[in-house]
Amino acid sequence: MQQTFQRTAYLVLGMHRSGTSATAQLLALAGAELPDNVMPGDEHNAKGYFEPWKISVFNDQRLRAAGSAWDDPFNLPYAPLSPDAEADWTTRAVDLFKAEFGEAIHPLLKDPRVSVLLPMWRTVLERAGIAARVVIPVRHPLAVAGSLARRDAFPVEKSVLIWTLYMLAAEAGSRDLPRAFVSYDGLLADWRAEVARMEQALGAPLPRLTDHAAKAIDGFLTKDLRHNDGMGALADVPMVGAMVQEVLDWFTAAAAGEAPDRAPLERAAAQIAQMKSQMGVLVTPVTNTLDSTRAELLYQRQLGEVREQQIKALERDLAILRQERAKIEAMVDTALAGR
Repeated sequence: MQQTFQRTAYLVLGMHRSGTSATAQLLALAGAELPDNVMPGDEHNAKGYFEPWKISVFNDQRLRAAGSAWDDPFNLPYAPLSPDAEADWTTRAVDLFKAEFGEAIHPLLKDPRVSVLLPMWRTVLERAGIAARVVIPVRHPLAVAGSLARRDAFPVEKSVLIWTLYMLAAEAGSRDLPRAFVSYDGLLADWRAEVARMEQALGAPLPRLTDHAAKAIDGFLTKDLRHNDGMGALADVPMVGAMVQEVLDWFTAAAAGEAPDRAPLERAAAQIAQMKSQMGVLVTPVTNTLDSTRAELLYQRQLGEVREQQIKALERDLAILRQERAKIEAMVDTALAGR
């Protein structure tokens, strides 16, 4: 009897700056397949982001189409557009996914925005006939807040609230999928033990975790990936600290292999909904327009940086080819001179 083969994607979900890049690189080294166009590293993440920049740009455009943005602290739950618009965006996402991943057996999709757009991306995978396994790294939200303060000058209240929203969206949207919660600190301390728990939770081994891959992972997961060790206490964060602490406790327990009650997550989602109803009116149309313009300018700059990196890589390759050609020509001249 012939056994049918199922293509299976790995989705790395969770908040920006929370270990999603390190997790994605581990999965890539262990056999999951990155897209064609990967965002290069920069001063905020020298080792690279390992996310599809074209899909990231697309996701930002989709969020703005709904009047939202990646740093919208109230973007929960997922709000579909009108049926025609939603169908159009989903079709475009299907085409983009196919262009980026081709016939990859284990496509690796890592863009934090997928966490809040997960219903759409699950439809994309279903249309492509691809199953999904989800990996959600868990990092202390104050460590994430420290990183965002340096990169985007966000106040701590905003950062930990966005962390909560992304984690709630990732958890709620993946409940019926094979998934693993992974401690970011545990990954840096002993990635082999963390991967063993991951494989058990996913119900399948990583595609190609060979000895060679393990050595590459050892070289990648180094101490310089650990930042913001002195984090402080969430209880000191005004307005949302107690709520975020409850959510962190839930995900910490889940990453340790426990099955905690979801009541804290439900309370947090309800509190965010209440805050949205009370404070959402304070976000004026002018502010929305400015935020959209800022986001568009930021991504145009990022696209320029990506293209600059690509040009530099092509120039390096061309220089190498020229050197090789010069060597060959010198060898030919020497051979001809000796005839």
